[in-house]
Amino acid sequence: MQRAEVTDEVWAALLALSAGKRAGPRAGWPPEARAAWALYAPLAADGRGGPYLFAQVGQSLDGRIATLSGDSTAISGPDGLRHLHRCRALADAVVVGVRTALGDDPRLTVRLVEGPNPARVVIDPRGRLPDDAQVLRADGVRRIVIQACRRPRPRGVEVIELPAADGWIAPAAIRTALAGCGLARVLIEGGGVTIARFLDAGLLQRLHVAIAPLIIGTGPSGLRTAPVTRLADALRPETHVYGLDSDVVFDCVLAPAGSARMSRWPTLQPEPIAASRA
Repeated sequence: MQRAEVTDEVWAALLALSAGKRAGPRAGWPPEARAAWALYAPLAADGRGGPYLFAQVGQSLDGRIATLSGDSTAISGPDGLRHLHRCRALADAVVVGVRTALGDDPRLTVRLVEGPNPARVVIDPRGRLPDDAQVLRADGVRRIVIQACRRPRPRGVEVIELPAADGWIAPAAIRTALAGCGLARVLIEGGGVTIARFLDAGLLQRLHVAIAPLIIGTGPSGLRTAPVTRLADALRPETHVYGLDSDVVFDCVLAPAGSARMSRWPTLQPEPIAASRA
């Protein structure tokens, strides 16, 4: 595990890279600063050749994202929260499902770090999101609702109507629609079901799993993907681990890009250990 330290200089370089400027590690950066660059630079640099979708999920040691009653307000530690806000700042848009929008009423801003607020997108097939939700407030940031019904929204809120099947809008259709809006770097933030649907569809190119040191015991799990019957068929992404003091981040590279189902790393199984006699 590498310790990552996001200094002011590192973050300024990452924001410059996100804005399309040439930026990179400087000579003399300590290993912790270079590790921070390695963690965030792919999020800042990609997306210029087409849609780049990445996800971030914060969870407990036992893989929970909330208690059984739905309380999810303090799972991530302070560094885990700042990590999430950095991910938002490096994205053109942040996407949540309507259950997350209803349950948490999130602001989806970057208030904990310097940087631009991304466009806020809610996937709301049946039009359940109330017009006074915080994600729809008028603050100069684009607000988009993706729905499968004809429901008027407040002035200034963009509505994208897409067909739904069994109550779900296809992730591929959402990706295409957001790309058509000029939103190339997209953070799929939550909840766990929404992230899992994009992951199962093979559309995520990177996944950050931020783990905080607490044990909840029961409650919804972070990633509820389609089950496999054999471990040989399990998703095995190339993974790098970074320490952010209060939280640990698993940076999962889902390769080849856009085909998460095919991530099998390492591809070679370890050689069996031969038994020996004393």
